[in-house]
Amino acid sequence: MGHLDHATFGWLTPVLSYTMACIGAALGLRCTVRALETTGASRRNWLLTAASAIGTGIWTMHFVAMLGFGVTGTDIHYDVPLTVLSLLVAMLVVGGGVFAVGYARDKLRGLLLGGLTTGLGVASMHYLGMAALRLNGTVTYDPPLVALSVVIAVVAATAALWAALHITSPVAVTIASLVMGAAVSSMHYTGMSAVRVDVSPSANELPGATAMQFIFPLAVGLGSYLFLTAAFVALSPTARERAEYASAERPADPPAPPREPGPTHTATSASSPTLPTDPRVPTARS
Repeated sequence: MGHLDHATFGWLTPVLSYTMACIGAALGLRCTVRALETTGASRRNWLLTAASAIGTGIWTMHFVAMLGFGVTGTDIHYDVPLTVLSLLVAMLVVGGGVFAVGYARDKLRGLLLGGLTTGLGVASMHYLGMAALRLNGTVTYDPPLVALSVVIAVVAATAALWAALHITSPVAVTIASLVMGAAVSSMHYTGMSAVRVDVSPSANELPGATAMQFIFPLAVGLGSYLFLTAAFVALSPTARERAEYASAERPADPPAPPREPGPTHTATSASSPTLPTDPRVPTARS
């Protein structure tokens, strides 16, 4: 049985993979919070962004960690179509879970359904990515540890979606994303601890691409996407900010014009007109 090394580059790949998981979780949570503040097409677009951020972050975390994975006695290659399929599965299934939360009338039912769907999607991505391994040997798994990794994935996904429903402040979202990143990393390394490799040395060329030929450039590209998405989310105003901008730009009602004073009439002139004086009538003397 070959010796498995999960950190051939030391702490670099575990720390970097955890960072990518946290970034993806933070973006997904922020986008879900934004989605729940809106309706219609805007909600749909934010949920799509959340699904792509979470799926991309988890996938990048997995394969950055896999850059540090090695087995003594054999090289490791990756089947390119299966690896790309694992990315698509991650985004599609996570998207199903996020939409279940975003459009559920019963929040509890939507949370449980979304957490289960998202957790199974994360686990499917992990083991589909492991199925893409090409090495000189046979890969087997310890069933109890596999089951434990799936449970961790479902619990972590449910906790993350609960946080998206109940946590809105940036500080709380940051803390929740750190916890989510730790849970995703724990799921990954629990699943990797279930791996057993029976090496069969061979002189034949392994099919597929090496990690540096395919995984590393793709991980760098997806990491760049996450950072660009983070900048987009940070610069996009929230619904409350848009409402404040709209109220600030709305012109105030103009002041009423002053009323023009009307002509004044004395009571005498209005009710007692002046009569002409007859010169023949003598005036009274005091």
